[in-house]
This record gives sequence, C-alpha cells and structure tokens, in this order.
Amino acid sequence: MTVLHLADEGEAADLAAFLSRLLHYDRGAAVRLQAAGTALAVFGRPPSFEVLAIRAVRLAKPYEDGLDVTLDVTVSAGELLESVAESAATAGVPAAVTGPPWAGVLPPRGGWRPEEAGLPTPDALRAAVGAAVAEFRSRTEGLAAELRSRAELDRIGREIWSRTIGDTGLPVRAVHAAQSLGFLRPAAGPGDLALLSLGAWLRLRTPYGSVAVRRAGRLGMLDVSVR
Repeated sequence: MTVLHLADEGEAADLAAFLSRLLHYDRGAAVRLQAAGTALAVFGRPPSFEVLAIRAVRLAKPYEDGLDVTLDVTVSAGELLESVAESAATAGVPAAVTGPPWAGVLPPRGGWRPEEAGLPTPDALRAAVGAAVAEFRSRTEGLAAELRSRAELDRIGREIWSRTIGDTGLPVRAVHAAQSLGFLRPAAGPGDLALLSLGAWLRLRTPYGSVAVRRAGRLGMLDVSVR
C-alpha cells in the first residue's frame, strides 16, 4: 500500500476530521486524491450541499513504493479514514474505486481571480447560515401535517439555500457547507477568506479548505479539468 507521510499530527487530525464529516453526510463517500511533490488535495462532494469540497494537506515527503512524481486516484473515504494514523502522521492509500461522476470533472488548478464583490466578515457569514437554518426549521415545523411531504421540505430547502450572499453570487448552501465541513472556523479572520472565480466556477477559500460551486446559468464548458 502506498503510504503518505503527512507534515505533522495536526495535518493527520484535520484530514481525519474532514473525512469523518464527509462520511456523516454519505456513508459510502468517495474522495479523489491528487498529489505532486509535498502537496495533497482531497476532493469530496457532500450530497446535502451540492458543492465540491477541497481539503489541502501538507506532506512531509512524496511517497513510498516508488511513487515519487504524482498521485491521482479515487478511493473510498471510509477506507482512507481507517488508514490515517494521527500519531505517526501517515495515511495509506486504499485501492482505487470506480469514481462517481463528479470525480471526473474538477475545477481548474490555476487561473483563479478575486471577485470584485467582496465577502462579508466570517462572523456575518456564520450569522447568515444560522438565520437560514432557523428559517428552514421554522417554516418546516409550521407546516400542516398533510403538507409535510419530502417534496415540500425539499422545495423550501432549495428556496432558502439557493439564495446568494449579497452581490457575490455565492449561494448560502456553499457557506453552510464550508461551516459544516470545518472550513469556516471562528479562528478565521476577515483577511483569511477569499472569493475567487474562473469561468462558471466560484470558490470560497479559507485557511482550512475550499468550497467550489458552479454558478447558475453559466455553462463554462471550457473551464473544467477532466481526467
């Protein structure tokens, strides 16, 4: 088994936490791993949020077993989590799996540009998520029993979570995903967050990970990375 040597125990713990959160939303989650040199990117897609989550992991050195150039494979998130040894700061790469459709289309690696419409403060973003959660709970709990169907709950959810943050075009669900996956931590200050764009993609970047989403009405067929 290929062994990844992570930079330190903290990186291993953060990777394990990210994988655990993904598995909370999808027990059969898969993740795509891409690495070169001492940088590893872990891509996942929690179904509840319809966004692409990216966790960057620092490596202490490339890999064992002769893989010293690049790594690009889709694996089981659960098996990867089981292989993480926090005290040793290592993780084993499980056998490849047939990846879900999203794993074949990733955002471009480079070329991202800052969006002119700036983000609110981290506290304001967390408050927006809290207000959306409270509204969803209030509206769904207020439904009459005969109207409380899955279709109606989904409709209310889509209405609330598809709203955008100010003039940024970033849907509230993307911010909710960032918070739920541990990317929007209280320690993050205003200067730590960035909203980037490239073609049809919007990306919320924090020190702990990124969330990328396709903008509604933008095809952006050339702005993808397919492998």
